[in-house]
Amino acid sequence: MEPEARNNRTAVTEFILVGFVETENLQSVVFVLFLFAYMVTIGGNLSILAAILVEPKLHTPMYFFLGNLSALDAGCITVTVPPMLGRLLSHKCTISYDACISQLFFFHLLGGADCFLLTAMAYDRFLAICQPLTYSTRMSQAVQRTLVTMCWVCAVTNALLHTISLSTLSFCGPNEVNHFYCDLPQLFQLSCSSTQLSELLLFVMGFTMTAIPVVLIITSYMHVAAAILRMHSVEGRKKAFSTCGSHLTVVFLFYGIGIFNYMRLGSEEASDKDKGVGVFNSVINPMLNPLIYSLRNPDVQGTLWWVLVGRQSLH
Repeated sequence: MEPEARNNRTAVTEFILVGFVETENLQSVVFVLFLFAYMVTIGGNLSILAAILVEPKLHTPMYFFLGNLSALDAGCITVTVPPMLGRLLSHKCTISYDACISQLFFFHLLGGADCFLLTAMAYDRFLAICQPLTYSTRMSQAVQRTLVTMCWVCAVTNALLHTISLSTLSFCGPNEVNHFYCDLPQLFQLSCSSTQLSELLLFVMGFTMTAIPVVLIITSYMHVAAAILRMHSVEGRKKAFSTCGSHLTVVFLFYGIGIFNYMRLGSEEASDKDKGVGVFNSVINPMLNPLIYSLRNPDVQGTLWWVLVGRQSLH
């Protein structure tokens, strides 16, 4: 590689996102499937937001955090799926360098906020079940807003670090990304400059954003489990396990997929397996979260039924 080409970052002005299939018939199938997934995800998350806003009974810390999670999930899938659907309609697989970097920034911003918010939700459950007498003061509205603000600050810092690090790399060709959206592991493979520092940053930040929240979540739920087992009321145990079970299901899915996707240093090339992981990360998780919470939560179920059906049945 010539030194001049190696240092010319603007040599590549756009990337080609390979996507999933090349034949037109299969592209139509992919379009319909992802459009359906997007509509279900947006509808489910906006329904939970609507239920939380209109029902005073849901104006509690737990549902405040759940509403924020729903907004993040709606944003996360919007960053990746609509651009892909647009490329399928136009039959153009290209994305400009700037648009690619912007997509990566917002994807990591929303994903990072999601990561920290799940930790705040675990802390909320710990206070509610283990320290119920002081819960209202320890989880006041000011504390809730502070926790969400901290989630956003940490997420912005993480996304900016990765975006700035990536912008220092040189892309001289090839420009074919074996994915359906721009993400770090796939772009590292296309750089014609050293990616060691960028990969190390990804590993360190990924480890920090995984290890610390997971330790805090596990610690919280160890105390929660002990408190639940000490409960005398069977109904109380059932409700506590149901609420915590929904959150733990989301946590296992989110962190499990994130660890597999970003904590693999030294990978030789992006594979089709990474696209499957990307689908789980950006589509399946945001689509499942409202289903997990609404199906296991009678309060959300009742409010959603009232919002969607109850008003019509009154006439």
